[in-house]
Amino acid sequence: MKFGDHLKTKIFEPWRSSYLQYNELKIELKRRQLEHGWTQTDETEFTRKIESELTKVYQFIDRALQALVKRTQLAASSLETLNRSSTQQYDAAADTLTEILFDVNDLAKFHQLNVSAFEKLIKKHDRWTQFNLRTQFYNLMSQQWPLDKLSLQFDVLIVKISELHDTCHLHGNPRAQQYAQGGDQTAFERATAKYWIHPDNITEVKSIILFHLPVHMFNQKKQYEESDMAVSSVYFDNPQFDLYNERLYREDGAESIRLRWYGPLNEENDSIYVERKTHKASWLDGKSVKDRFRLKEKQVDSFLSGTYTADQFAQDLRTGSKGSKKDAVIDENHFVAEGVQNSVKFRHLKPVCRVFYNRTAFQLPGDQRLRISLDSNLTFIQENVKDHWRRKDIGIEYPFRSVAEQEISRFPYAILETKLQTHLGQQSPAWLTTLIESHLVHEVPRFSKYLHGASMLFNKQVPTHPYWLAEFDLDIRKAPITNVGLSRSTSFKPLVNGHHRQSLLLLHENQMNAASNDFCKSKSLGDFRLLGTPVVKKQDRPHLSINLLDDQVQPPKSAVPRDVLSRIWNYGGGTPRSSQPFFSNNSKKEQESILPRTRSSPDKFPRGGQVKKIEPKTFFANERTFISWLQFCALLLTVALNLLNNGDFISRIIGAVFIIIASLLSIYALARYQIRSWQLRTNKLVVRYDDVWGPTVLCILLVTALCINFYLRADTLSASYQEPVVVPAA
Repeated sequence: MKFGDHLKTKIFEPWRSSYLQYNELKIELKRRQLEHGWTQTDETEFTRKIESELTKVYQFIDRALQALVKRTQLAASSLETLNRSSTQQYDAAADTLTEILFDVNDLAKFHQLNVSAFEKLIKKHDRWTQFNLRTQFYNLMSQQWPLDKLSLQFDVLIVKISELHDTCHLHGNPRAQQYAQGGDQTAFERATAKYWIHPDNITEVKSIILFHLPVHMFNQKKQYEESDMAVSSVYFDNPQFDLYNERLYREDGAESIRLRWYGPLNEENDSIYVERKTHKASWLDGKSVKDRFRLKEKQVDSFLSGTYTADQFAQDLRTGSKGSKKDAVIDENHFVAEGVQNSVKFRHLKPVCRVFYNRTAFQLPGDQRLRISLDSNLTFIQENVKDHWRRKDIGIEYPFRSVAEQEISRFPYAILETKLQTHLGQQSPAWLTTLIESHLVHEVPRFSKYLHGASMLFNKQVPTHPYWLAEFDLDIRKAPITNVGLSRSTSFKPLVNGHHRQSLLLLHENQMNAASNDFCKSKSLGDFRLLGTPVVKKQDRPHLSINLLDDQVQPPKSAVPRDVLSRIWNYGGGTPRSSQPFFSNNSKKEQESILPRTRSSPDKFPRGGQVKKIEPKTFFANERTFISWLQFCALLLTVALNLLNNGDFISRIIGAVFIIIASLLSIYALARYQIRSWQLRTNKLVVRYDDVWGPTVLCILLVTALCINFYLRADTLSASYQEPVVVPAA
């Protein structure tokens, strides 16, 4: 679909006049170009119109944002006067915040649509007219009307709404820190899964998560600001990209070394986290782990050069902590620091790529077992400095217009990352399973920010590219799934996944209470997708449980026998839980084998798509289509047999042609039926479901046969034609 048509379908009618007049300006641009070519006068007038449209859009979003901020502040003030014993007052306040959140989502979609419209219009202008309006637009207009920077204000507003919504959920009581689990912040052992999110869906995904997890604020002592979302990382590698190759091929012991900091670097915020990811670490019996320790910015250069050794670092920890840190933690930091220094020295590692993004994290305070992060404005920048560990000409001012285009790559999507500490028994909740299997996200197993950034910035230098680059230019947007996402009822009440706020919370609590502890631990989030299905608990007597709530949770893959094509593409899943006997004595090991392993290999994922829920009526529709073709073939075969048995020489020729056509159509219908059935079972799209050529070819064949019959019978239309006389045999 062309962007102009897409814009028409997405326009919110009450705001129609505030949108960029994309189609009108594009038509005007093309008309002038075709009439007399593009002149300087045309360029001046078009630039003035672009600036006028930019001013209109920016001022509308800015006014709407300020109104939403005032409504949020008013809601915050009203919360302070509520009676903590009155749950109805807090529920009413939560409903008000939900309305504000939906308005924020609408405004964010309006903002994203207009940003895309300006970018495409400027691109068309520069390509058609050979004038460079792009530089003027970004360097001059965007400084006065910084439309692309307004997205950060949406994030700040969402964080504030999350804080107030959490207060309403707790009825004004402070959240108890009973979730102090997950270990030290400097050591991680997590099962992660990553997804791409189209910019049109970013705010919607954040809103859905917000109803189940609060936004995690690292520093709760200060007011949340735009700079608090900024995360910067400098990755290290050598000229041969050895770390890149090891990580791409997932070799045992593969390392990833980076320096990370949060927000702007200044005198008040000078903490640098030295992080090392190790795939199948030998000292942990083949487990993958991420370790990190903290340095001051002024210590980084001396640490990388080796003048500030790991022994000195450990000694400083013992001296500075004054006994507050245990010896085991200090020894672990010393071990990691020594390993990083050895890798930098002996593998000749240098700063290669900076990765910047704005992160919104969702997590229960003090509980690290389940953490969800959403990274937007993802940007990759070359680190082309020799005398320092990072370049100092850039900070956290996205979109970094001052950086040369050949040194920067901007990622078009946001990254959703789910992190579960499976060694603590954490399981994926049903609402999260519904989200990751919906149209709002696009799963990309084993996606790596560094691998993507290095492959984009050093395209000709890296020896191999990651698999997802093959589908990077595809449109990841999918058709919306019913009752998934933010919508409104017929009475314009906000709905989240088809439920009102209160019914959504009740459903969430019921699912949490009904979660079974019989599921075995796993390192894959996909292994817990069965949590969305009803779980049969052990009872003294058998009973039948019927779920009347339409929560749109997708079931696991059906346990149909895998045919030849399924085995070739390595598709198929395990036996679904619902197909197991009602009473089962299977051991825990046997139950583990039936869980689908969805992240064991990228090749097991359908490219450009994801697992979809197939209704049984789809299979019946395929069967009805096949039967309809057979009915027509039987009718055609009946006509052919009559012509062969009761006709003359010409009729027998036509009858033979009809028999051939009926036979070919029967074989064709059978082949199409089998291919469609296989596609529905395996969820792999090879050919289109609708038949474009079959009916067309059938009509051509029938018309051709009738034309031949008419040609052979043309002589019988003349008045002089006489029926041939059949002379009986003597």
